[in-house]
Amino acid sequence: MKKDNSVIILAAGKGTRMKSSLPKVLHKISGFEMLYFSIKEAKKLSDDITVVLYHQADLIKDRMIEYFDDINFVIQDHENYPGTGGAVMNIKTKHDKVLVLNGDMPLIEAEELEKFFQIDSDIVMSVIELEDSSGYGRVLIKDKEVQKIIEEKDASLEEKQIKTVNAGIYLFSNSVLDKYLPKLSNDNAQGEYYLTDVVELAKNDGYKIAPLFVKEENFKGVNSKLDLSSAEEIMQRRIKERFMKEGVIFRLPDTTYIDADVVIEGESIIENGVTLLKGCKIIDSHIKANSVIEDSQIISSSIGPLARVRPGSKLYKTHIGNFVEVKKSNLTGVKAGHLSYLGDSEIDEGTNIGAGTITCNYDGKRKYKTKIGKNVFIGSDTQIVAPVTIDDNVMVAAGTTVNKDVKKGSLAISRVDLKMVEGFFEKFFKE
Repeated sequence: MKKDNSVIILAAGKGTRMKSSLPKVLHKISGFEMLYFSIKEAKKLSDDITVVLYHQADLIKDRMIEYFDDINFVIQDHENYPGTGGAVMNIKTKHDKVLVLNGDMPLIEAEELEKFFQIDSDIVMSVIELEDSSGYGRVLIKDKEVQKIIEEKDASLEEKQIKTVNAGIYLFSNSVLDKYLPKLSNDNAQGEYYLTDVVELAKNDGYKIAPLFVKEENFKGVNSKLDLSSAEEIMQRRIKERFMKEGVIFRLPDTTYIDADVVIEGESIIENGVTLLKGCKIIDSHIKANSVIEDSQIISSSIGPLARVRPGSKLYKTHIGNFVEVKKSNLTGVKAGHLSYLGDSEIDEGTNIGAGTITCNYDGKRKYKTKIGKNVFIGSDTQIVAPVTIDDNVMVAAGTTVNKDVKKGSLAISRVDLKMVEGFFEKFFKE
């Protein structure tokens, strides 16, 4: 895509209908803030992106610079120039064409936004056809040009029958903005400066205003937590459809949750109830029912059911089963069938981890590593007290506490002799 266009993203509002102390554009869907998606798609179209902030501006800016290092941030003069028109005043852009987006539209896609630049017009205005257009500003179109934008409160009964409504995204030429932004008035019920008034002023002076009919789903704004949930469902559907087209098998995809940056490659299978969170990379693997994986790499492995892989782990040709938890560990060719915790560990191929095994990696102050070599058999109910190294070809007996290094070829065993008290059962219950 060509990038000789400028983009302004409006993200200054309080979002009071979200009923939250968090700024609206920082509410997340599929693991990322809504504003992240607007910027991400805009970057496919432009090398000149300006984000307009006001409410909790520092918080929003700090969050976005975690992802992007080449965005211009400006603070709206909200006290003197509130409203969407006021938001774009005095912004100097690099290119002649300026696309104005909203930071609360996380479902927009660059492919559809590119259509704005394919239309030769002074202003391109996005519009949507709705079966029920009540509550929206109507857009009167004649001879393929926008004639008028009519607010519902000002619409006649005939105008209220119009099904075409304003979708809220515009493409302006810089010359139009330079000419009409200074002419905006806040003489209205809200006392705000509206970007739609630029359209009306330009139309009155004979400028060409072209409508662009867009998909309602892509231009869905989020104004409440109900809207947020609806947007999440749409995003999740898109993510899983993309993976299925690339060859991934999903069992009951509607029951799974996948963050937007997750990578799934090869002939992978994702069963019902699986959660894959930010930073995950799944390659040629089978993730079984109700397992959770966070910021980890799973390669040629099977996980679960009911397993959890926490951040910083890499599993290769490994099987972990039900109720096994792995954290910040590298496992290569390992089997851990059930009921184990493997944290801060490195475990090599051919090793079997028995049920109930725990790497005791934390002493209350610091975390320590456990290293286990090749072809090691760890018996059930074993505690491995880190830091410790278990060499290749070792057997650890069930119930053992390993608190020092074990040399190659050894058997590690620590057990208390079993004591028998004859006749105890009858004596105990008789009393």
